[in-house]
Amino acid sequence: MKKFYGTDTYVQSAGVKGEMDIDGFSVTVCREIGVELERHRTRSFDEMEQWGDDLSSFDLVVALSPASQRRALELTRVFHLDVLYWPIMDPTGLAETREAKLASYRQTRDQIISHLTERWGMPVQTD
Repeated sequence: MKKFYGTDTYVQSAGVKGEMDIDGFSVTVCREIGVELERHRTRSFDEMEQWGDDLSSFDLVVALSPASQRRALELTRVFHLDVLYWPIMDPTGLAETREAKLASYRQTRDQIISHLTERWGMPVQTD
């Protein structure tokens, strides 16, 4: 989101679990399009709140898995904000060789890009 549309919009990434490292295949396929994830840390919705991000201050939550959609709906049921669900393929465990795994991760990355451009239009910033 930040890569394509700049930093005028406040964007945070969160999930159901926060204790995991960023997957190396995700790092690789995002680097291919100029998105740096090496220093990115996963965080859960609960950690977001502990660190001062109040979910009620957001306008939109985009869930990429059924589990994150359920959790987002549960956490936001008393707030006036939209929760979108974008069904994205989970590439983990889909292939055996490195190249086949990278192809799966690229497909997932490209699905996310497709949803972004469908919702917000063509990227305004790509550097």
